[in-house]
Amino acid sequence: MIGITSYGAYIPWHRMDRQLFREAWGGFAIPGERAVAYYDEDSVNMAMEAAMDCLRDMDPHTVDGLYFATTSSPYKEKQCSALMGIPLDLRRDIRSVDITSSLRGGTTAVAMALDAVRAGTAESILVTAADTRMAAPSGMVEQALGDAAAALLLGNKDVIAEIEGSYSISDELVATWRSDTDTFVRSWEDRMVMDESYSKVMPEAITGLMKKCGLTTRDFARVVFDPPGDVRRHGRVAGQLGFEPAQLLDPASLFMSVGLLGCAMSLMMLISALEQAKPGDKILFASYGNGADAFLLQVTDAIEKLGERRGFAKHLQSKHMMRSYNDYLRWRDIVPLEMARRPERGHISVAANWRERKTILGLWGIKCRRCETPQYDSGAISTTPIRVCAVCQALDDFDDYNFARKKATVFSYTQDMLSPAVDPPSSVVMIDFEGGGRSLFDLTDRDPEDVKVGMEVEMTFRKVFADRGISNYFWKARPIRC
Repeated sequence: MIGITSYGAYIPWHRMDRQLFREAWGGFAIPGERAVAYYDEDSVNMAMEAAMDCLRDMDPHTVDGLYFATTSSPYKEKQCSALMGIPLDLRRDIRSVDITSSLRGGTTAVAMALDAVRAGTAESILVTAADTRMAAPSGMVEQALGDAAAALLLGNKDVIAEIEGSYSISDELVATWRSDTDTFVRSWEDRMVMDESYSKVMPEAITGLMKKCGLTTRDFARVVFDPPGDVRRHGRVAGQLGFEPAQLLDPASLFMSVGLLGCAMSLMMLISALEQAKPGDKILFASYGNGADAFLLQVTDAIEKLGERRGFAKHLQSKHMMRSYNDYLRWRDIVPLEMARRPERGHISVAANWRERKTILGLWGIKCRRCETPQYDSGAISTTPIRVCAVCQALDDFDDYNFARKKATVFSYTQDMLSPAVDPPSSVVMIDFEGGGRSLFDLTDRDPEDVKVGMEVEMTFRKVFADRGISNYFWKARPIRC
């Protein structure tokens, strides 16, 4: 049996009421709100969050491959999945793959992972999909897009949803695109895109799958396929195929609360369906983008034994409403701002980052073998490695110790109004880790007024800054979500 063995999701804490777009530019506002990645978030770290949720109670060393799908990679030439393997604590001998340029990149990754497991070249593949797409300011597309990530673990053990069949087609139409030099997404005239592509391609793929598997519309407990820019067209296609409203996972509710999620849209809808699924349910799962992929899933008894996940539902409930459209412009670096009157930040040292990649990207510290005291130092306080135990003074007698999945409490903090910050003030905290260890970190996803000594926090992988085209990632603390 081969199929999905776990799932995870991530939706940014920040949400924007679409009325803020109307207040900024006039015109018409789409009802609802959209998810907005914070200034220190991108497709890489959001995919990381979804992957960590997916692997929450699992041994990451059992994963044989990591596939990352996105249309908004921070790099045009550099593999992001290789970077993500370190903070996820995956083995060095995994197969890492980036799948870019297509909105159905998520289901393409699922199909590739399924083939690898069926072929016996891997037993477990982690598929992640994330997007932070941008549209030109003042348009309806800007309101419609949302930021999020989803992750599925595919394997041949403890399968919660067996993948019993698949069907794919390819279709060429310049409907939505972004060239090598474009910052914002472009789209062609809606009626042509809807009439000549989505409304024909999606039914063709779904019908092809049902014919291949010998099924009819009545055989499915749940039907999941992503919508186009106009979510109303989703309902027309469903009705055209003969599905009943009760079978559909309505994309309008997801669109109204988070937006169109690019590569992550279909996977996020599937995760929402799996959160509600029961053993024996058949799920039709499909995705569109220059063609379509369709899959037949059969939910198994193992879904009732899957550990707790934050998934879609819990992340959806955990949110903070933005107060200003200007914040969005700042976070996306769409408008130039006055530089801080401070010395410029030094360049990233590629050599130093490579030498310390386990400590910086993996958040690995040390634990004394004699007194079992954990210690971590990223270089913020000291520039030399820790060689002496702070408690028993043992010399060079340590084991590796990971802090990434440890919770912590705030020991002390500062709100710095003078340091350069995209979203001032800069909140910096000294935290005490659960089980021992103390260190200094930036605090993100916080309301400055709520920060206090004793606040419970968890670690999150974030983008610190970019220099000469290099994205510099590190860990920050944040108030515990969900």
